[in-house]
Amino acid sequence: MTEIERGLVRATLRGFNRAIILWLVSQKRRSGYEVVKEMSRLTHQHFHSGVVYPLLYEFEERKFITSKWVTRGRRRIKYYSITHKGTNLLNHLRRLFEMPVREVLVDLLGRGRQVAEPTKGRVHRYSKH
Repeated sequence: MTEIERGLVRATLRGFNRAIILWLVSQKRRSGYEVVKEMSRLTHQHFHSGVVYPLLYEFEERKFITSKWVTRGRRRIKYYSITHKGTNLLNHLRRLFEMPVREVLVDLLGRGRQVAEPTKGRVHRYSKH
């Protein structure tokens, strides 16, 4: 993958970071470390805590998530959970993805789309998965 392609992938994921984080903490309460690891697993990209934690703090400040410190042995771990306000936001995002943008996402995933070859102008139909 070229540097330009890697940059496009990073920029696209950056746009989804907030939605992914909100979705992750809606599934179950998670520590920041768990959020970082799960984002990396889901996207196959390395996420730094310096990217994820500021977004967690922003969500907490805006009351989309809440946190609770838990002591495990000698360690204190901060766990994040979604709030009612955060659930409303997540539901709004879900409705957004149900709109025409869903067609774009389905096309990007390659389900039932046509793509022209850049040099020959031929069109290929990809089968639906």
